[in-house]
Amino acid sequence: MASQDRVNLPSGIGGLVRYFDDYKSKIEFQPGHIITLVVVVIIIEILLFTFGKSWFGIG
Repeated sequence: MASQDRVNLPSGIGGLVRYFDDYKSKIEFQPGHIITLVVVVIIIEILLFTFGKSWFGIG
């Protein structure tokens, strides 16, 4: 009777399937573009932190 109450779970192999192999994005970034974007954002943040109050008249 115990065998009738058992629940069969799906195989664990489903996690190893790579679904992203079928999808190709139309937008691709090179590593150099990402590094440049991060550096530009850091420079903007430093400038705003340093001169933001005087530029925008806050405080």
